[in-house]
Amino acid sequence: MKGASIALDRIGDREAAALIVDGIVEDLFLDGAAALPGAIYRGIAGRPMKGQGGVFFDTPDGPAYLRQIKGVSPAERRILQVTGYAEPGKAIPVTDRVLFKSRYAIVTPGAPGINVSRAIRNDDMREALLALAHDIVEDADGFGLILRSSCAGAAEDAVAEDIAEMRALAAAVMADTEGAAELLVAGDGAHARAWREWSMPATIDGEPGAFDRLGVWEAIDALASPHVALGARASMSVEVTRALVAVDVNTGGDTSPAAGLKATLAALRALPRELRLRGLGGLVTIDPAPVPKKDRRQIEGALRAALKSDSVETIFAGWTPMGNIELQRKRDRPALADILKEEAAR
Repeated sequence: MKGASIALDRIGDREAAALIVDGIVEDLFLDGAAALPGAIYRGIAGRPMKGQGGVFFDTPDGPAYLRQIKGVSPAERRILQVTGYAEPGKAIPVTDRVLFKSRYAIVTPGAPGINVSRAIRNDDMREALLALAHDIVEDADGFGLILRSSCAGAAEDAVAEDIAEMRALAAAVMADTEGAAELLVAGDGAHARAWREWSMPATIDGEPGAFDRLGVWEAIDALASPHVALGARASMSVEVTRALVAVDVNTGGDTSPAAGLKATLAALRALPRELRLRGLGGLVTIDPAPVPKKDRRQIEGALRAALKSDSVETIFAGWTPMGNIELQRKRDRPALADILKEEAAR
């Protein structure tokens, strides 16, 4: 099946969305039980936590943690946005640098200026988008605007409507600073997030059973195993511990001089998709197949290229003294295994 397709379905009572490209599931959005990333609260500050570099805030969904000490007073009201999924037993991660993100536009309170995505390279299109934005957003109001790459080829009326709606929402929310702790804007569920992020031309199947018809359940079943085949005899294992995600690369018994490098490069190219579909983040430690130190530059280049095309923010932290690779990956989605386990227990 050539081209892109989007399947909108449910896992139990949770929304789920899958992006399928040329017959392969490339991305998966699921609703978790915790606060959804992008949700906006009016939070009330507690006392700064000495030695921890942050402050806990009260929210209707439990404690939230802001990595900031300076400028925050006890009992202060502050507008906060959820940045990712909390680890079990930990506070909701939030930021006070709030973004209002939609399909075509991102409104940035406190960061004036209008910018167009670098992915839009056509000068005439960039100028037209800037002119459109300047007609809606005033530079003096303290709100900035980023026009996303999805604006390319979109109808002008749709882009203008999106900008106006996000600008109005941002103004209303950022002014709503008085009162008790409250959820001001709910985070996007899986279906809304799919509309916002997957803007490429695609056929959409939103009827019940879409996951069955488009083979998504088969891909989910395969993700239940830590084993990932890499071609030839090579493979990698992706396993979750309490502290980190461990990735082990194996040549499968191939003892040729180039086997270690080939297996490691194949694993790094496949890894972002595997982590994305499994919903894994935090610390990721990769144990590559045996390779000489002279090949590390090539390995790093392949890793950076793979991460550049990934939609989830990931930082390459470097090599450990034992020759492992460490990554720090944003937790922007719940773990697939946890959701399936919760549904099975119902």
